[in-house]
Amino acid sequence: AKDEWDFKFLGMSNHPFIKANYPHHEGIWGWEDAGDQVIMVVRNIKRTMVEYHDILWDIGYAKTWEEAFALVPNLYRERPPLEDFLAWRDERVFDEIDWYGWFIDYYMEGGLMRDMFTNKITTPEHWNMLMVPTGYEMEQLSYDVVVGNKNVEPSYDPNCALITNGCEPVKVISAERLVDHDRGPAIGLEIAAAIDGKEGMDVISPEARHCIWRELIINKKGFKTFIDRPSEKDFTFVKSHLEKMVKELDRLIYKYSNVPFTTKPNAQVLVDILKEHRGLIIEDITAGRFRRQMKQRSSLAPNRFEGIN
Repeated sequence: AKDEWDFKFLGMSNHPFIKANYPHHEGIWGWEDAGDQVIMVVRNIKRTMVEYHDILWDIGYAKTWEEAFALVPNLYRERPPLEDFLAWRDERVFDEIDWYGWFIDYYMEGGLMRDMFTNKITTPEHWNMLMVPTGYEMEQLSYDVVVGNKNVEPSYDPNCALITNGCEPVKVISAERLVDHDRGPAIGLEIAAAIDGKEGMDVISPEARHCIWRELIINKKGFKTFIDRPSEKDFTFVKSHLEKMVKELDRLIYKYSNVPFTTKPNAQVLVDILKEHRGLIIEDITAGRFRRQMKQRSSLAPNRFEGIN
């Protein structure tokens, strides 16, 4: 896979996968019209927050592509200091829970423009502001301030017209299930089938695909990934974080369990994945596996690579 930012800064090339965070504020539509279809990879919302911070730490909270690219060798090698995660968590996680659900809605609805904090359909003007969040104060991005009580007609991100089959995913998969030793091989076959026969894609023969999954996941022959990090069991959340995660998952599960999504197989796969994630968080709440709020207000990592060339 090639990262969306690498397409933007290193140029266009033919890769079977483009790893994209767009429209999240860490992403960019860097691949122009090189995409044919979308496969949406869904991670456990709680684990997503931990790994998001881990990657920010790995690249020293880089502000530019050049800074991040220079630190790519640091990816997935270690866990950040727990204190740094807790400080970042208390600053960012409530908002990032909203971004998580908004990202899923964006692709499941084919690029429909919504506000991430109210989930309301929004205007192109407001959407364009949301795409550059560091250019505005949070109050300036408020739906009530920009849109107010206007009657808003649905608008779709024009970038989605650049993807041959649009932004709605042809496949929804679970990252956790992909690396699970029992369920992973079947998920790997689904991914292979999604690109098999596509123009420019020469996929290995079906009888060898399970071997590839085993070599990558079990024998760890490929690049490092999130499963190569040390344990994250101490990287936990406060009860109110977990409760908001459950609330957001409840919203998504209800939405994609009902019309117009009941006839869409990918929506039902998504619901099944999210129900599994919700169950795990409910177990944490019931068992009291959460922390108290921290008082530290700023992360340590921006100074981690100070003076690096």
